[in-house]
Amino acid sequence: MKLATNLEAQGFAIVPNVLDVSACQALASLLGDAKGAGTRGMLRIQEVATLTQSLLTDLVRSYLSAGPMPVRGIYFDKRPETNWLVAWHQDLTLALKEPVEVPGFGPWSVKEGVPHVQPPMALLEQMLAVRLHLDDTDASNGALRVLSGTHCLGRLSAEAIQKCRETHEEILCEVKAGDVLLMRPLLLHASSRSSSPSRRRVLHIEFAGFPLPKPLEWNEVPCQTLVSP
Repeated sequence: MKLATNLEAQGFAIVPNVLDVSACQALASLLGDAKGAGTRGMLRIQEVATLTQSLLTDLVRSYLSAGPMPVRGIYFDKRPETNWLVAWHQDLTLALKEPVEVPGFGPWSVKEGVPHVQPPMALLEQMLAVRLHLDDTDASNGALRVLSGTHCLGRLSAEAIQKCRETHEEILCEVKAGDVLLMRPLLLHASSRSSSPSRRRVLHIEFAGFPLPKPLEWNEVPCQTLVSP
C-alpha cells in the first residue's frame, strides 16, 4: 500500500532487494560496458527479456491500468570514462519503428537512427519506468535526483521547470544494488556527474499500459522466442 501511495503522490517509489548481489553481478558481467552514456535495444537480449517478462512485469502490473508491455530498454553505465550530467527534464517520447502521422502524436524526432514521437499526455500517464540498479548508488556516483510530485503537472515548459525547482522538494534517490526505482515518465528528474571511481550501472525498462493506435508500432519488443505461448 505504501508503495502505491508513494508512486501516486510523489511520482516514484523504491522497491528494495528485487535482485540479490550475485544476480546483479552476473547481469552486469553479461551486459559489459555500455556504449557511451547508454546502450539501447536491451529488450533484444534474451536474458534481459526473460527478466523483464517475468520479475519486472509482475512488479509493475498493479500500477498500470492495462496489462504492462515492455517497450524500451536502455543500459546506463556511468563510470570515469563515460561521465555525464543530465539536466532537469521529463521523458516525453516513445521510440517507434516508423514515423506515421497520427492525430495527437507529434512532433517527431530521430535519436540514434530511431524515430521518436511525443504522444498524447493521457498515454504518457499510463507509462512506468523500472530502473534496476546493479551498483550501490549515491550522490558521489550520480544517483538520480527527482522533484517530488511534478508528474502531476503535465508537459512542462523550460520556464515551468525552473519554477518547479523553487516550489517542489528535491529528493536524492540513494539505492543499493538490486533495488528498483519505479518512476513515472512525467516526473522531473536529473543526475549529476560522478565524483567517484565507483560505477553506476542501471537497467532502465519502460512499460506501457496501452496499445498503440494503428499503424504505429513500437521500435523495440522483447525477444519473440521468449514469449509464452
